Amino acid sequence: MDWTTIFVTTVEAAIGLETVVYALAAIGINIQFGYTGLLNFGQAAFLGVAAYGLAVTVATFGLPFWLGIVIGLIATVILAFLLGIPTLQLRADYLAIVTIAAAEIVRLVFRSVAFKDVFGGSDGRQGFSDGFYALNPFPRGEYGIGPIGFNERVLWILVVGWILIVLACLLVYLLMKSPWGRVLKAIREDEDAVRSLGKSVFSYKMQSLVLGGVIGCLGGFVYALGNASVQPDVFGTELTFYAYTIVILGGAARVLGPVLGAAIFWVLLVFIGNTLSELVAAGYITFMTTTQVGPVRFMLVGLGLVLLLIFRPQGIFGDKREIAIDAR
Repeated sequence: MDWTTIFVTTVEAAIGLETVVYALAAIGINIQFGYTGLLNFGQAAFLGVAAYGLAVTVATFGLPFWLGIVIGLIATVILAFLLGIPTLQLRADYLAIVTIAAAEIVRLVFRSVAFKDVFGGSDGRQGFSDGFYALNPFPRGEYGIGPIGFNERVLWILVVGWILIVLACLLVYLLMKSPWGRVLKAIREDEDAVRSLGKSVFSYKMQSLVLGGVIGCLGGFVYALGNASVQPDVFGTELTFYAYTIVILGGAARVLGPVLGAAIFWVLLVFIGNTLSELVAAGYITFMTTTQVGPVRFMLVGLGLVLLLIFRPQGIFGDKREIAIDAR
C-alpha cells in the first residue's frame, strides 16, 4: 500500500479548496443556525448566486472582475431579503421550507435552456478568472514542504481563501462578544423574551440571515475562482446539508467550529476513500471494487456522524446548550 500518497492527499485535503469553500459556507450557517436559531436550508443558493454573479458579469457581459464581485455580493443580499421578508415573522420551519425550495429554484434557473445564453445551461460558465489570477504574486512553480505542495494558481486561491476564513472568524468573534451578538443568542433561546424587551426580533433575524449569506457566498467566489468554472448542479441541496454536517461536527455556536469541522469532514472522506482504494487494489478487500469505494466512504462517514449525534450531539468542540433552539 502506498501510505505516502494516502498521507499527502489527506494533508492536502485538510487545507484544500473544498475545506475552504465548505468552511465559509458553514461559518455563514453557524451565524444563522448556531447563534440565531434560523433554519436556512438554502445556503447553496447564496453560494450559487455569488458564483454566477461573478461568472456572468465577466464571461457573458465582458465587464471587469471586481464589478463581478460587487454584483455577486449585491445579488446575495437581495436574495436574503427576498427569502427573509415573507418568512422571518413566522415559525422557524417556514424559513426552512422556503429556503430549500428557493435553492432548487435558483439552481434550475441557472441550468435552464431558456437562459442558456446568460448562464450557460448545464455546462455553466468558464473564462472569468483571468482577472483574479493576474493579481497572483507567486511566480510559476511548485510550493510546499516535501511531497505536500501546490502550484502557484492553487496556492494563490488557498491563500486568499484562508485569509477570508480568518477575517470571517474574527468578525464572528467580535460580533458575538458585542451586544448585537448577545441579542442573537437570546433570540435563539427565547425570542418572545427578547421581543418583550422592545427589540425588533424580525430586524435582528434579517441581519443574521444577510450576514450569514454574505459570508457563505464568499465560498461561492472561492469555488468559482479555484475551479475557473461554475456549473449549476454543484450548488445542489447536498452542499447545504454538508455545511450543516460540518457545523454540527465542529460544534454549533463555536467560532472555530465550522473551520475545524470542515477540515475533519474532508480529511475523513479523503483518508477513508484513499485507504479503501489502496486496500482494494492490493487485494486485501475482495468484496467490492474501486468504483464502489466512493459510496462506501460516504456510508462509513455517515455512520460515524450518526454515532457522534447519539453520543455527543453537541459536536466535537460544542456545548449541548448551544443546540437547544427556540423553534416556535
